[in-house]
Amino acid sequence: MRVFITGASGWIGSAVVPELIGAGHQVLGLARSDTSAAALAEAGAEVRRGTLDDLDVLRSAAAESDGVIHLAFKHDVAFSGGFEDAADADRRAIDTFGEALAGSDRPFLIASGTLGLAPGRVATEQDGRPSDPVGAHFAGGPAKRLANAHATVALADRGVRSSVVRLPPTVHGDGDNGFVATIVAIAREKGVSGYIGDGANRWPAVHRSDAAHLFRLALESAPAGSTLHAVADEGVPIRSVAEVIGRHLGLPVASISPDDAAGHFSWLAGFLGIDSPASSAHTRELLDWQPTGPGLIDDLDKGHYFATPST
Repeated sequence: MRVFITGASGWIGSAVVPELIGAGHQVLGLARSDTSAAALAEAGAEVRRGTLDDLDVLRSAAAESDGVIHLAFKHDVAFSGGFEDAADADRRAIDTFGEALAGSDRPFLIASGTLGLAPGRVATEQDGRPSDPVGAHFAGGPAKRLANAHATVALADRGVRSSVVRLPPTVHGDGDNGFVATIVAIAREKGVSGYIGDGANRWPAVHRSDAAHLFRLALESAPAGSTLHAVADEGVPIRSVAEVIGRHLGLPVASISPDDAAGHFSWLAGFLGIDSPASSAHTRELLDWQPTGPGLIDDLDKGHYFATPST
């Protein structure tokens, strides 16, 4: 297939591109900067310059491709307080792709998330439907992003082989600058490796290589309207994560009270205390996806999260 990918030079996309090329697919990647364009060209992809706001670029790239994987999201806008604006831009891109692919039965995949779908119990691919109740953390922009996933699934009724791949909050690996890297940085800054409350709350996780493999399997064979979970570790207690970080950094490990969490963890506090394990049993059975990368704790023990420029 010839596959158009947004976010192709990002953390997930830069693993999906070689996964697809290695399986014989051609990749057309969206690049908004010279650096991204150079990285895509070096990986063997064709480059299409533009941004998520260039809807004509998205429309034409989708029209000339056999499938689309939409990974880009305006994280810089979201984390600067504009989550709703970022979600709105995401919806415009999804609607544009839906129009371009309608009636073609071509695959269209987007990335979504598992965090907070079913707090306190193991979430499945059946959770997070439009009729399901959602927590307060899904207000505003997060609610809009969940609605974007629903809109993608609904494209199956318009002749698009649409799929939503839900990623856990931790997609780990060497080079990760996401949640786990942020937790490590906070521990360094505060001089203590902390967790909220008793730290028994769980986060699912997946190695980046396993997530990329699932995107390829979904592109090739996921049924229209699928919701998939890229989950390898069903639920890793946050206290266990803090303990590994403390051991590697030589720092004490301590509980941070919920009242003090915002002061200690800043914006991350609202996410870090959620108990949000997730299963991928249906996904594994549907697509014969078998994660082979290291689990989160084993990956942390490899040491790359703790490297500094001076080491």
